[in-house]
Amino acid sequence: MESISVYRSALGIDVCAERLDWHRLPERSRGEVANTPDGIQSLVADLRKVGVDIVVIEATGGLQRQVASALVAAGIAVAVINPRQVRDFARASGQLAKTDQIDAQVLALFGLRLQPQPRNLPDAAALELADKLARRSQLVEMSAAEKNRRHRASTAMKRSIDGHLAFLDQAIKTLDQDLDDTLRGSPAWAEKVALLEVVTGVGPQTLRRLLIDLPELGKLDRHGIAKLVGVAPLNRDSGTFRGKRAIWGGRVKVRNTLYMAALSASRFNVPLKAFFERLKAAGKPHKVALVAVARKLLTILNAMLRDTSAWNPKLVEKRA
Repeated sequence: MESISVYRSALGIDVCAERLDWHRLPERSRGEVANTPDGIQSLVADLRKVGVDIVVIEATGGLQRQVASALVAAGIAVAVINPRQVRDFARASGQLAKTDQIDAQVLALFGLRLQPQPRNLPDAAALELADKLARRSQLVEMSAAEKNRRHRASTAMKRSIDGHLAFLDQAIKTLDQDLDDTLRGSPAWAEKVALLEVVTGVGPQTLRRLLIDLPELGKLDRHGIAKLVGVAPLNRDSGTFRGKRAIWGGRVKVRNTLYMAALSASRFNVPLKAFFERLKAAGKPHKVALVAVARKLLTILNAMLRDTSAWNPKLVEKRA
């Protein structure tokens, strides 16, 4: 585990659309500023004066980006934390009440007690790609909803729905082209695209999802990347009891996309198909075998980017 400095002061910020509630420990000072460029700059200026070891913010669907970026640009360490972790910490600390100020205090306490590592925030280009990929997912969901409505619609309404579906299909195609052009046209991603796209099972959607939503790919060991995505079986043991291993947590969208890639790889990728068939022959349930294929595929892709090495079916066993 990478060593980090010990934080003696921490500031928790609860982010909402209108304002930023903050709480600083150990001084127990607190306050709020408007969630606007001026409000954020005033908070940054104050923190520069008083100093703080770590600022802890929840990931709130993008609302945290502006203040987190401003703090990092000012040289202030920032940790962006999964809200589930913070809520579990609050319950474990006996804090069941929930208000914006309480949440800010819990975040500050999280920083002091658990010493989270600050992380580098993605640059503007990576954030724009992530926004476009998220928008594509939204359009796909809209399209699926419209297709479901069409089955029950009258003839007149079907014409309206068909028009909307055509619009959505074109919008999705435009985003796909934009994403692919950016990934293939940028030196930061073009080499990764060239390495991964030749692997059978890794289609355009898998490629986009892995490169945009999993920037850690190629930077962690096989255990770390599997745990991050949520395809590493977790133990459920106590005393003499040995519970059933199961995957849990991780990056759901990446895991779901990887599972679909595993469906294809288990049929058409020769070494992964053989791996899948060995698991089935050993009595593993179908879904368990597919998750194992997904994990093996992920660790192979991780090793390829880590070593900047091309796909070689003969080295699959060694890499995974």
